[in-house]
Amino acid sequence: MAAKKSILTKEKIVSMYMDYVLENSEKPKSVYHFTKLNNFSETEFYSFFGTIESIEKEIFKIFLDKTVELLNKNPDYENYDMKSKMLSFYFTFFEILTANKSYVVMVLNENNNQLKKLAQLSGLRSSFKKYINDIISDDYRVQQEKLQNFQEKAIQETSWVQLLLTLKFWLDDSSPSFEKTDIYIEKSVKATFELMNIAPLESLIDFGKFIFKEKIYNK
Repeated sequence: MAAKKSILTKEKIVSMYMDYVLENSEKPKSVYHFTKLNNFSETEFYSFFGTIESIEKEIFKIFLDKTVELLNKNPDYENYDMKSKMLSFYFTFFEILTANKSYVVMVLNENNNQLKKLAQLSGLRSSFKKYINDIISDDYRVQQEKLQNFQEKAIQETSWVQLLLTLKFWLDDSSPSFEKTDIYIEKSVKATFELMNIAPLESLIDFGKFIFKEKIYNK
């Protein structure tokens, strides 16, 4: 009796794609080539994805979705303030990236086309902005009495830029266990929240000194 064919899922296709890229140091030439190699049909592929490129966008979104899923499994997370939620997000997200660093480094460093890199991260961007909107707490909205819709959008966009800068720092980080990235995360998140609260600039200065030392002095 023939073995029953396993059910194809979006996650399985993503796993096959990542394996292919890592083993061949390039993405599949075509949907036909990719599906034939992995013994499923083009019709099955198109029921989940429209193009090969759409898989790339989905991978980084999956990393974020997995991060949020893990955070929500912590019963204490819901009671964290916005800053603590952000720190928890960063540390969890970059743990997941580290577990997949070979793939992430390969696809983000494959060329110098910044627009292409940002296109790959478009799914991540949309989901991250939604996450930021979700964690802007009612207490924070009350505290910032003049917070309007456009200001919330500004927070989302600023947070997205911060995530991109952290990603760049992590890609360049050669310290054991990426300990310098952990320092970067702590200082950048602290500085961001002090800036939003119009607090003293000690954290911004401390963060600036750290960036200067790592990106300029150590070159």
